[in-house]
Amino acid sequence: MGALPKEETYFTYADYKEWELAEGERFELIYGEAYAMSAPNTEHQAILTELLGQFYIYLRGKPCKVFPAPFDVRLFYEEDESDDTVVQPDIVVICDQKKRGPEGCRGAPDLVIEILSPSNTAIEMHRKLKLYQEAGVREYWIVDPKNRDITVHRFQGKTILTDTYGDADTVPVTLFPDLNIALEQVFAE
Repeated sequence: MGALPKEETYFTYADYKEWELAEGERFELIYGEAYAMSAPNTEHQAILTELLGQFYIYLRGKPCKVFPAPFDVRLFYEEDESDDTVVQPDIVVICDQKKRGPEGCRGAPDLVIEILSPSNTAIEMHRKLKLYQEAGVREYWIVDPKNRDITVHRFQGKTILTDTYGDADTVPVTLFPDLNIALEQVFAE
């Protein structure tokens, strides 16, 4: 056991779970490479709380469950812990109960929501677009507090359907046809 070894450059989930990190220190693994994560700011957390609340209320008593970060998502789950990709999206929705392990999500969640903040850029989130598509995520949202909009990517095989919604819009959630997220509440100050 020990801190993140500086001399290594490729890690698996087995390595990741052994790291002794300082309080509040977080990392993601993407194809074996470790990426440090910064703590989110107040605006980020306010948006996360509102989105999480709307999903939580809707999903209460239903088979799908919503989880906020920090929550490990092992996108390409391997039982022997040799998988090399562990992300911590801001919000995930998981409908398959078999994917909900004691350590987090085992495989692709149905919905991933990432909120931009000064420590994570739009470029970084768009890099994850291909990763989430490859893993089998069905819907990926990028929330941009600065521009007060949400870009929704819906994956249908190799096809990506993309829509952007402004702060006066309502976002339809494809996974749940009777759920619409009012962005006026999400971006309220």
